[in-house]
Amino acid sequence: MSRVIIIGPGHPLRGGLATFNQRLAKEFIESGHVCSICSFSLQYPRIFFPGKSQYTDEPAPEGLVIRSLINSINPLNWISVGNKLKNEKPDIIVVRFWIPLMGPALGTILRRVKKNKHTKIICIADNVIPHEHRPGDTTFTSYFLKSCDAFITMSEKVMADLRLFQKNKPGKIIQHPLYDNFGDPLSKSVARNNLGLSQDEKIILFFGFIRQYKGLDILLHAIADERIKKAGIKLMIAGEFYEDKRQYLDLIDQLKIKDQLILKTDFIPDSEVRNYLCAADVVIQPYRNATQSGVTPLAYHFEKPMVVTNVGGLASLVPHEKVGLVAEPTRQAIADAILRFYQLGENYFIPHLRTEKQKYSWANLVNAVLTLAYREK
Repeated sequence: MSRVIIIGPGHPLRGGLATFNQRLAKEFIESGHVCSICSFSLQYPRIFFPGKSQYTDEPAPEGLVIRSLINSINPLNWISVGNKLKNEKPDIIVVRFWIPLMGPALGTILRRVKKNKHTKIICIADNVIPHEHRPGDTTFTSYFLKSCDAFITMSEKVMADLRLFQKNKPGKIIQHPLYDNFGDPLSKSVARNNLGLSQDEKIILFFGFIRQYKGLDILLHAIADERIKKAGIKLMIAGEFYEDKRQYLDLIDQLKIKDQLILKTDFIPDSEVRNYLCAADVVIQPYRNATQSGVTPLAYHFEKPMVVTNVGGLASLVPHEKVGLVAEPTRQAIADAILRFYQLGENYFIPHLRTEKQKYSWANLVNAVLTLAYREK
């Protein structure tokens, strides 16, 4: 039995990182370990947060200890939290790294922890080189990475980026586990009824926070393709704008596609996620660039085919014409892929999805953390 602390967002913070950390903590506990989450009392200053709220109104997950301790912009807090965790002497700290802005806080905390000469620090790196660049990125990232003993990434792209900074420390690539904590799949009929959607329309889904690198504008141009219009295909956009929405609304007006869209652009709470995934025919990720995506394991869990662009690690997660379709990130290629999906039919992909999803288990991730932590002991 190991004592494990996960450093990263947790309830009442919302979003995919918190969901991931809470599910991982439960897996550690179910595997016989003692695990808690060390989260943030202040994650982002309001000026740096693009959404409407950082917090969820949903109840805390049962059976988990989540402490909101870290203030990301207060160096005195970093030292205090670092000393606290140092004295607690967990066997393993699993630390999430997703944005360079967190580098100074997390790097300082971990440097204090390492003074206990006991705790192994394993980083799960979602991104190393960020999608949107800011001054200080390289310095902050380098400072953080030096404080870790070993690394896990969920795509070859992130591992390659990591090796630009850390060439020799141990590392493993583990596929992003399935988000299986949003409930069991619903029938499409029930899900559409829950959302007030037509039962017989063709509906494709863009799901998640809306940011420039995710290519929603490319997808909107694809929806304007006359072949898509003629086929009666509608696009449901489910997720909160994390940048100025006016550019997208203006583009929708310019392309005259408003009647082809179903806009659900508020934050989607965890309790509603399965309705959106299960109501769609296919999930589409038209990204300009990507490392991996939390939407992909969601689609696997709910057994929804995917159309993804051939960028970053997406294509390796979606075998072409098996669990989905891979297209170049252009309006023409994406429109072609959407039409090809409907030509093959949703049921064509289901057996492949059920086979492929077996690779994505939380136990694999827990085992990887333990292997890296104890390799030198």
